[in-house]
Amino acid sequence: MRFELHPYQRDAVGKVLDNLERARVAFHRDGENSSLSLTATTGAGKTVMAAAAIEALFYGSSDLLDGFEPDPGAVVIWFSDDPALNLQTRDRLIQASEQLNVADLVVIEPPFSRKKLEPGKVYFLNTGKLGKNSLLTRGHVAETDSDQSAAFTVAPDLQSSTIWETISNTIEDEDLTVYLILDEAHRGFTPAKVQDKPTLVRRLINGHAGYKPIPIVWGISATIERFDEAMKTADASKNRRALQRVLVDPGLVQASGLVKDTIALTIPDEAGQFDLTFVRHAAERLKASTERWAGYATQQEESDVVVPLLILQVRNTPDDEAGETTWRDEIGQALDVIASVLGDIDARHVRHVLGEHKPQKFGPWEIDWIPPQRVEGTREVRVLVAKDAISTGWDCPRAEVMVSFRPAKDSTHITQLLGRMVRSPLARRVPGDERLNAVDCILPFFDRTTAGNVVKYLTGQIEEMPGSSQRKVLLAPCELTRNPAIPQSVWDVWDRLPTQTMPQRDARPVIRLTALAQALSHDGIRPRALEAVNDELIPVLDKLAADHAAALDAAVAEIWDVHVKEILGRTGGSKLTYNDFVIRADDRAIRTGFRFATKALGHSLATAYVDHLCPEDEDDDELRDAFVRTAALASTRDVRARVDNVANSIAERWFDEFRREIAKLSDERQEEYEKIRGLAVDPQRGWLGEPRLRMEDYKVVDKATGEVSDAPLLEGHLMADANGLYPLGGLNPWEVDVVRTEMSRDGALGWYRNPPRPATDSLTIAYRDDSGNWRSMHPDFVFFHEDDGEVKASIVDPHGHHLDDARMKLHALADYAERYGDHFDRIEQVTAIGNRKRTIPLHSEYSREGIRKLRRSVVEYYESDIAIVYEG
Repeated sequence: MRFELHPYQRDAVGKVLDNLERARVAFHRDGENSSLSLTATTGAGKTVMAAAAIEALFYGSSDLLDGFEPDPGAVVIWFSDDPALNLQTRDRLIQASEQLNVADLVVIEPPFSRKKLEPGKVYFLNTGKLGKNSLLTRGHVAETDSDQSAAFTVAPDLQSSTIWETISNTIEDEDLTVYLILDEAHRGFTPAKVQDKPTLVRRLINGHAGYKPIPIVWGISATIERFDEAMKTADASKNRRALQRVLVDPGLVQASGLVKDTIALTIPDEAGQFDLTFVRHAAERLKASTERWAGYATQQEESDVVVPLLILQVRNTPDDEAGETTWRDEIGQALDVIASVLGDIDARHVRHVLGEHKPQKFGPWEIDWIPPQRVEGTREVRVLVAKDAISTGWDCPRAEVMVSFRPAKDSTHITQLLGRMVRSPLARRVPGDERLNAVDCILPFFDRTTAGNVVKYLTGQIEEMPGSSQRKVLLAPCELTRNPAIPQSVWDVWDRLPTQTMPQRDARPVIRLTALAQALSHDGIRPRALEAVNDELIPVLDKLAADHAAALDAAVAEIWDVHVKEILGRTGGSKLTYNDFVIRADDRAIRTGFRFATKALGHSLATAYVDHLCPEDEDDDELRDAFVRTAALASTRDVRARVDNVANSIAERWFDEFRREIAKLSDERQEEYEKIRGLAVDPQRGWLGEPRLRMEDYKVVDKATGEVSDAPLLEGHLMADANGLYPLGGLNPWEVDVVRTEMSRDGALGWYRNPPRPATDSLTIAYRDDSGNWRSMHPDFVFFHEDDGEVKASIVDPHGHHLDDARMKLHALADYAERYGDHFDRIEQVTAIGNRKRTIPLHSEYSREGIRKLRRSVVEYYESDIAIVYEG
């Protein structure tokens, strides 16, 4: 893969491959058909995950699913509603995969004269290609299409068989395995049609007119429930086994930085009429975004500047001629306003994606059509006129501003389109800058009564969400910058506060150290760092080889000796003779053993150790001995554990030694180091980055009534508006009370609302949940007080004792306090019991011991003597 998979993507791909392997075995061994599904929210990188799975299907993989063997007969059919989506998917597969090329990715077009599909290729089909009027199907009569038989009387032009026959022939070939991928799998299965005659997709799945069903069906979508239900309904024979669904946690997607954190909504108090004021506001937002991205590129010394896009989402075309004229004039007026604000655009910078694929006249503007999949790469396009054709499947991360003249009843179209706009243009979060991690949506025809549902939809609180509960949706966004009232002494303490990275499954310390060495050398921070790693670790391997000589000799013998069982029988006789003997390993067996060494020690160290054991002038036999000895050493458990410990200590030493140099690098390079830091099986210490721009809401929505009111304001936050104030709209009354209590204490200097997601400016604590999976918690607040001339930080985390994760997070905070408590004055978790507030002072060893030893419910902890009354 050209793209490095995020941990959640690797995990999902591994589970998908496990399902595909099970499905393949079940089909060829038992003749059983299967279905599986991948559910991942918009922006999770579903196509990238699919590319990794397809690449492994065709070529195998040494690092996914503990070594995945290829399927030499794999044939993949990629099916969607829209040929344009297929073209976009094909391009993304080429971008993502190192091994798939254009010849492997075949868009099926007439004439398509193939008896069977070829293994090792992906074939793209869409609904229209299977319809009764398609040149690929002419001559085909479905068993339920007696009314259409007259239309199917001739063979397809220049084809010896229909596409249905080609697919069926492929399925019938015992050496091939057909995998059908349904892209956006919830489409094409509308409940209203389930009881009607079979749809085209259902014919593919079930087979028809004597043709066999597709053996393996893989659905990919953000909303897979309809696919699961449709598979149950469509499978008339009830003979298709549903494999375990693969679900991607939306919170992990949000944490990855692939999707934007904030959506800023502009909605009038009452639904309005056509008003160019909102168009002007959208154009101003686009102009500000353009300038901010240009400034960021200059600061980062990047030549590739993000060019943000404004989407003008218009209402449907009126039926009458007079109404259409008005409709076109309104669009023209909107474009006039946008041009007057931006000052440097004309018709060359505007396109439309309306149903009519030809130039359109809007007032004085004549605007060309552009395929949706080309918008992202066509940087000169800065304004796009659209209806709802781009609401599903379209991908344009640089779309940052939308003004929609759709009425409130079209909220689904609007929220679906917003779901396409939440992708981060850099495929990463811009550290500390929530404005560049935000998208603006301006809705003149909505009102405050409908705003609540939009917020719930976009934050994943209602069904078929496109996002995550970690995302902020703001009704009256305000931009907060560094508060000048906060003394520098507070920021000095901030710079020393410890945060933690999230561990990764199957991480290998030596490979992590090698990656760090390569990065340090690349950035000129530690020249020849890779050589330094080998210089430190090769003597360690020599000493371990001496200390574990007996185990090493046994491991060497195990690699050299290949055990064989011979079975002999005589013609006409009934007795068999069994002989066991040992043969010497050949070069292929040795390579297999050495491949394990490269996985355990990393390729660089493993090959360096071979060179160390066998200088260049030695003969081939001694070179083989060196490969075998290295493989044997890597297979010895005690040796691996010791090398891992040394590698971890070197990595930590270098991270600490070169911290300041790393901090001077670009954001992209710093993120690379954070990824390397996280390549560990245990949480690693990191350092907080300073926030640059925070976005909060001057309005607050009542969750029960949906009513909108002004948010209360408070001073003293590290990030503040022009008046030195911070809006408390994102806090509940209990949290507001905690902030006021802490800021009323003597010596209070400032406070910080910790973002509830992994980010450079969020204090993160890693912990294991009850299933053993790593999770992150983000204490709500950090407070800064001065005591006897010394500035000290305190963590105060209000958390309900009744919540499912209360016990886990209490233990996580206790473990953090045990390790890093000397960096803080206080570390407390607070809860409310009736009208009383109680807190557990986790900086106290007595309280931590009580949590570990007592077997009680969480509320009983707070009622016991390890807790105290929380008060100012």
